[in-house]
Amino acid sequence: MTIGGPNFTDRTLRMVVHPSVGGDALRVHLSNLRGTTPLVVGGVSLALQAGKATAVEGSRRTVTFSRARTLTIPAGQEVVSDPVALPVRAEQNLLVSLYLPQATSSATWHSDAFDVSYLSKPGDHAADTDDGNYVAATTSWYYLSGLDVVSPAATGTVVAFGDSITDGYNTPASVYHRWPDDLARRLAGPHPTAVVDAGIGGNRVLTDVPNIWQGVSALKRFAHDALAQPGVRTVILMEGINDIGNNAGPDGGPLTAQQLIDGYRALIRQAHAAGVRILGGTMLPDKGAGYYSEPAEAIRQAANAWIRTSGQFDGVVDFDRALQDPSDPAALQAGFDSGDHLHPNEAGMQAMADAVDLRLL
Repeated sequence: MTIGGPNFTDRTLRMVVHPSVGGDALRVHLSNLRGTTPLVVGGVSLALQAGKATAVEGSRRTVTFSRARTLTIPAGQEVVSDPVALPVRAEQNLLVSLYLPQATSSATWHSDAFDVSYLSKPGDHAADTDDGNYVAATTSWYYLSGLDVVSPAATGTVVAFGDSITDGYNTPASVYHRWPDDLARRLAGPHPTAVVDAGIGGNRVLTDVPNIWQGVSALKRFAHDALAQPGVRTVILMEGINDIGNNAGPDGGPLTAQQLIDGYRALIRQAHAAGVRILGGTMLPDKGAGYYSEPAEAIRQAANAWIRTSGQFDGVVDFDRALQDPSDPAALQAGFDSGDHLHPNEAGMQAMADAVDLRLL
């Protein structure tokens, strides 16, 4: 979650959630983590999605928080709902509806959801089962920071932590073809592993991004966004290309490979202190993209070499070698390129998921 989202007054937000595992009960996470004023919530509901903003008949449930249907979330805080009895299958979409009766300030949000959310006309429409009162659509999530699936079969959680490549940039909305989605499908079965996507477009390892909706640095958000996820056992880290592309060193000066490596070391220490395994993902080639230059490429190559050979990570996922053009390793394979020479297309996302050795998880 980041700051910088729009304001709302007397509106209901209906957002789609795509769970990676199935179970028999759910918990909703709401966040005012990046907010500066209290958030008044007038009601929350949960339902299975029939299509767009329409719920499956008979599936709507009222969501409570410490048994209350309304609540106020202080600035900088988050809440988790009481368990909601609602069986759900893996990849069965859910609708979370959030009524905001009072004027909000800059929303805690996730800007690039690559999923469609719906905004109502004025009023409390959390209990609606059809979509007649939902009159606008966006591709962001607001205040909704997570959904726990209470699953007797799941073996734990893998967190995919990164930037826009992990966030799913340049993949179609509402088709769930980001590489973490593809990885979750590989991990399906009688005892599946959940996958959480903790990517933020534009995010950096060492420094906060001036565009506030692209988030604080990985060093600052890692404990919350990765290590605090329910059931987390392993984190797959692939981040650093935005540090390199913006030549953003931690002291305001130019970036060096050693500074980026020191950032990776700090994240490894955080993970190990929490008893969580961390895998290093090599950064993808980006020749032809706006970020590319020979000095930037030298840093990418040096950082990737350290990820592969240092032995500091608990394992390595070599995304770089899986997606590079064999005839020009500094560039993405044409069949994996979404067109901007930086972000993979759907085939490239699948290739990334396929590059993960499941034995490392």
